[in-house]
Amino acid sequence: MTVRELPVLDRPGAVACCAPLSAEVLDEDDALTLSRQFAALADPVRLRLVSLLATAEGGAVCACDLVAPVGKSQPTVSHHLKVLVGSGLATSERRGRNVWYAVVPAALEALRGALAPR
Repeated sequence: MTVRELPVLDRPGAVACCAPLSAEVLDEDDALTLSRQFAALADPVRLRLVSLLATAEGGAVCACDLVAPVGKSQPTVSHHLKVLVGSGLATSERRGRNVWYAVVPAALEALRGALAPR
């Protein structure tokens, strides 16, 4: 992955959506949110992309710099990134001809919290 000085994206303030699964029964909206996010993480390429984004220096990575690390074509990487953004796990911002991506830390924390024992 090419090392660049990365801009920090404005990240939407995500709020933990759900109480731990062992604490109370999920309502329909929380179950839908969690199922979309866990489904997004169920693919090994997307899981690796989340890992790359979460550990990126500067907090954001250009999509062009994610192709080589995952060993997939640019259109495939773009598709996976679109799924991550659609699930609320990542955010994107167009800068000129490039699109920069970053994880939404609060969304990852919400997933962790949902699985935490009470």
